[in-house]
Amino acid sequence: MTNQYSETGQKVLEKCKSKNADNADIILIKNLTSYSSCRLGELEEIEQSESEILGIRAFVGNKNAIISTSDFSESSIDSAVELVVQMAELAPDDPYSFIEETENDEFSTNLDLYDNYELSAQELEDKAKEAENSALECVGIKNSNGASTSQSKSNYYIANSKGFSGFYKKSNFSISCSVIAEKNGKMETDYDFDTKLHYKDLIDSKEIGKSSAKRVLDKCNPKKIKTCKANIIFEPRIARSIISHFSSAISGSSIARKSSFLIKEFGNKIMKDNIRIIDNPLLIKGLSSRPFDAEGVIGEEIDLVKDGIILSWLLDNSTAKQLNMKTNGRASRSVSSPPSPAPTNLYLEKGSLSPLDLIKDVNEGFYITDLVGQGVNLVNGDYSRGAVGFKIENGEITFPVNEITIADNLLSMFKKMTPANDLSFNFGINSPTLLIEDMTVAGI
Repeated sequence: MTNQYSETGQKVLEKCKSKNADNADIILIKNLTSYSSCRLGELEEIEQSESEILGIRAFVGNKNAIISTSDFSESSIDSAVELVVQMAELAPDDPYSFIEETENDEFSTNLDLYDNYELSAQELEDKAKEAENSALECVGIKNSNGASTSQSKSNYYIANSKGFSGFYKKSNFSISCSVIAEKNGKMETDYDFDTKLHYKDLIDSKEIGKSSAKRVLDKCNPKKIKTCKANIIFEPRIARSIISHFSSAISGSSIARKSSFLIKEFGNKIMKDNIRIIDNPLLIKGLSSRPFDAEGVIGEEIDLVKDGIILSWLLDNSTAKQLNMKTNGRASRSVSSPPSPAPTNLYLEKGSLSPLDLIKDVNEGFYITDLVGQGVNLVNGDYSRGAVGFKIENGEITFPVNEITIADNLLSMFKKMTPANDLSFNFGINSPTLLIEDMTVAGI
């Protein structure tokens, strides 16, 4: 497969040169995905899709253009190359886009990103039904929004006219279940899911069903609360959204456009002494791991924040050049768009206290399990989200709450963060349970 991709890639690059392109790069992605969903014990959907797409970027001086095609015939590739070079000739000058010389033999091939295990269509269906059935067996569960399972296998090949050529492949397996509970005539809904690169690491489907049921049953009979100032504890899958906002704010694109509330904070202390935030593209079995980025640059683990101080932006070649810095290998791209910086496996390092310890230290507060709406302004840092969760009183979780709004400013929130010790890697961006002190909570 690698030889086949390499042959195609080199042929495309040579054709670009023959059409007077000064430089060129290509990205070739092949995906095979299988999916099954059910509801109330009946199969709703089963799907299998396969795609193979080639993206070509050509440079003529400081000008560049991109084209993509799923037709790999000689005539189609010839037409695509001719067109993309013509487009590049007519494009506006872009002095910040370029292809950099990269080392071709240093990237890791041992990140354990691929599992060749294949689930049959029947197995996908059975796993979805197992998850849903285990949820529906729980007392109080009245209905289902459905359950689903999926698997995917992906190949990635990147090459450029400066000599880089690299290939890797990834797999992914996932399962989810969403159910409805009823108490006292009122309905609540919630879900649980898991996704892993290796099938054997996936949480058992029955456990996903039971967990989704527990989550929704715990939410039943919510109470209203009065507007107040309170300490907020975010469960991990919600806490990660706070870290995601930080990630967006330190993207080289946001910094270069001057559209980030953190633009003046490089080298400044914006979090507590013990706070460390890391981005690691080389994490073994990491959901967002890769041996090199979309520009063929080999990224390393970096400290974005250490001892509460911002030490790095997320950079690709273009944003690094705009900021007079050096890329740290965070370029990401699709077949039809230029590279842009993005995190890989970004996470807030765990703290020393357990989630229970954090809760015990809260006299009056809230434990948040879901967020609603998009009230986040990354230009000025203003934060306002609808929330669902539980009241904390005297160090104990007491009753569920909904229809509340939590608000603050992200820079202020970062300064008041305390992480728990329950970090796990379930997403591309991860966080342990997170305490943020003294937020505004709007209720009745």
